[in-house]
Amino acid sequence: MSTPPRRWFKALRRDRLEEPCMKTHLLECMELLKRARAAFQAGRAFDESFRRVQLEALVRMLVEHECDFVDALGRDLHKPRFETVVSELILVKNEALHAINNLKKWMEPQQVERNLTTTLDECLVVCEPLGVVLIVGAWCSPVQLCLVPMVGAIAAGNCVILNPSECSSHTSELLHHLIPSYLDNECYHVTLAGVNDLTEIVDLKFDHVFFTGNREDGGRVAQAAAHTLTPVTLVLGGGKNPCYVDQQCDITTTARRITWARFHNAGQSMVAPDYVLCHAEAKAQLLQALRCCLLQFYGSNPQESRSFGRIVNLENLHRTTDLLRRSGKVAVGGQVNEADKYIAPTILSDVIDSDPIMQQEVFGPVLPILTVNSIDEAISFISRREKPLCVYAYSSNSKVISRLMSETSSGSFCSNDSVLQSLMVVLPFGGVGASGMGSYHGHYSFDTFSHRKSCLLRNTCIECVTYLRYPPYEEHNLSLMTWASSLSQKSQGWCQIL
Repeated sequence: MSTPPRRWFKALRRDRLEEPCMKTHLLECMELLKRARAAFQAGRAFDESFRRVQLEALVRMLVEHECDFVDALGRDLHKPRFETVVSELILVKNEALHAINNLKKWMEPQQVERNLTTTLDECLVVCEPLGVVLIVGAWCSPVQLCLVPMVGAIAAGNCVILNPSECSSHTSELLHHLIPSYLDNECYHVTLAGVNDLTEIVDLKFDHVFFTGNREDGGRVAQAAAHTLTPVTLVLGGGKNPCYVDQQCDITTTARRITWARFHNAGQSMVAPDYVLCHAEAKAQLLQALRCCLLQFYGSNPQESRSFGRIVNLENLHRTTDLLRRSGKVAVGGQVNEADKYIAPTILSDVIDSDPIMQQEVFGPVLPILTVNSIDEAISFISRREKPLCVYAYSSNSKVISRLMSETSSGSFCSNDSVLQSLMVVLPFGGVGASGMGSYHGHYSFDTFSHRKSCLLRNTCIECVTYLRYPPYEEHNLSLMTWASSLSQKSQGWCQIL
């Protein structure tokens, strides 16, 4: 009799989670890909009932092992239980339940409107699975960024090779051991390959690669995928998400929402505001409100707060510390404890565009504040830089919001709040330009992992008309076709008589 997953995992936690993650070698990846390919070709993942069962099992895994995920994320990021449950587990469950509730509708062929020449025919768009897909997750939200794309891939009928980040090793190890206990062992596999091994894995040839991470690694993945003409979805950090604060706004609410978004998960987020462009008239008020929020959220010593996380590793700590010490002036925070991998929630004032912290994405609890004198200056500043994943704007003036939304380009936009637009199942989320390509969440994930196949089901009843297209070509036939197409050119398009 096999050991129940919960009891088995308790033993695993004692024996394995203190050990370093065991990497998956290339030969193992090749074998897993071979098994997944065979399962897909056998049609194992195609049926609606199979997809539904797998999604339900994924939800059950999250429910039954909530404490284990909280423990793993606590070890990796010192992530508070509240943040793990709300921003990781509930988010994935919502995606899975949304897919379960809409799966039948998503899978149905879509009828295309008929016209005069297709009255007796049927035009359909059929969504078919791509095949075996590779999903590469990031460490900053390791459960969410692995499993939300996986929900879409399962719903679309694909087989999946999932590769969580080696930086969040406890969470990766947990996924590596739990997924085989809940999902089909032939269709879904977890590898533990390092970032330096990704290009070799992508070279194995998948049917789609979904990558979340920094721009440098994403570029290498895209280049490797291009060699085998493999389509990719890239959700990339490495840019800077701007946040404009207008002089016309509710300063208290604005400060509270920015503080939550920037310092959630100790600032280690791809969608947090990276810097504030504050109107000069609101700067003093905003700084004071931010100070009050930090005191309210994390107390006088955030290091002792159970609501504040830690930096994932020393490399990221040193990098963030170096950036904050060479940029602007510390208005709040700035304390560092290397042994605890702790950086205090820090606000930098008097920051200028050329400061080091404005040249790189900051995965840490540091918020630079720059001053602008008008909405035009803010828009110009944002537009000169690479297109970010997110643009945020806080203002009670609808014209200001409208201008920022329409005159800047980004993967997403949110007014008078932050981050939430990247979490909703009804909205697509992804990058543009330097921040990536493609999108996901909800139905958009299903579309990302599907091929929309155009299907025309014709009959032979109208051969008395279509014979005009056949050789030998006659001027008389061309005249008839030209005349017929001109009758419907405006409404039906050219040459519908074919």
